[in-house]
Amino acid sequence: MISRRNFLRTAGGLTAATASTAAYGLSEPVVRLTLTRYDLSPRQWPADFPLKIVALADIHACDPWMSLDRIAEIVERTNALNPDIIVLLGDYVAGLRHVTRFIPASEWAAVLKGLKAPLGVHAVLGNHDYWEDKTVQRQGQGAPVARRALERAGIPVYENDAVRLVKDHRPFWLAGLGDQLAFMAARRYREVRRIGVDDLNGTLAKVTDDAPVILLAHEPDVALRVPSRVALQLSGHTHGGQIRLLGWSPAVPVKHGMRLAYGHIKLKCDVVVSGGLGCSIMPFRLGVPPEIVQVALGGKGPVVS
Repeated sequence: MISRRNFLRTAGGLTAATASTAAYGLSEPVVRLTLTRYDLSPRQWPADFPLKIVALADIHACDPWMSLDRIAEIVERTNALNPDIIVLLGDYVAGLRHVTRFIPASEWAAVLKGLKAPLGVHAVLGNHDYWEDKTVQRQGQGAPVARRALERAGIPVYENDAVRLVKDHRPFWLAGLGDQLAFMAARRYREVRRIGVDDLNGTLAKVTDDAPVILLAHEPDVALRVPSRVALQLSGHTHGGQIRLLGWSPAVPVKHGMRLAYGHIKLKCDVVVSGGLGCSIMPFRLGVPPEIVQVALGGKGPVVS
């Protein structure tokens, strides 16, 4: 099975051989920005409880592909949607080396501080937020720079934790899973017995009543283990494959007979996997433009636009 890394490198190189296609693929990360809407009615979510969520995933801040001006544009467009709650799904730091500047966490976090929603802005970390922090990787513990920057900006970061929120006197839980690949990069420094810091059971154990649950998990694969107690899982990480041809991305492997690559998937809970905003490995997207994701719960049924 070809790996996502090798596929993206190969596809990027082959496509670059065709000038017009390469120009289009390279322009998607910095020019296009789409809004993808999901109107969902999970069976665990009360039909008379409307909630509008906007999710941002895989920002990968760097010049020139995801500049501070670009992030500010994303913030402005997100706020204009008037969501009830905004969730950030991880991977804020750059995930590629083809950049002109790595943007310090203090700078991109200061821009994200401009996000506004009545129920707040809530975040989890992604694998690159851990991998690019060499100190945390060497020590095998500690809060990555990305987490400290977000918290200084007033944005809470959840690692195997849950918070009970209330809208219109109706409670629900927002749970955030620790990253499932946090210390994979640490293998170059030391022996690693467990690469993730995720604890799904421990996270859900913090839910103390029967109010509905929304789970934030950077990598979508955990959806195969998420119980029906959860109404909705929101994930990123895959970038929708970053290259999608006829709705299919060879860069995302099949696991347990399923391809958790992009879009809305129904398992024991509803799952939405964002195509993300930035790029990883190569500054190239084709067929899966950068997107802001809006999920409306308590609607009449699954509609995507």
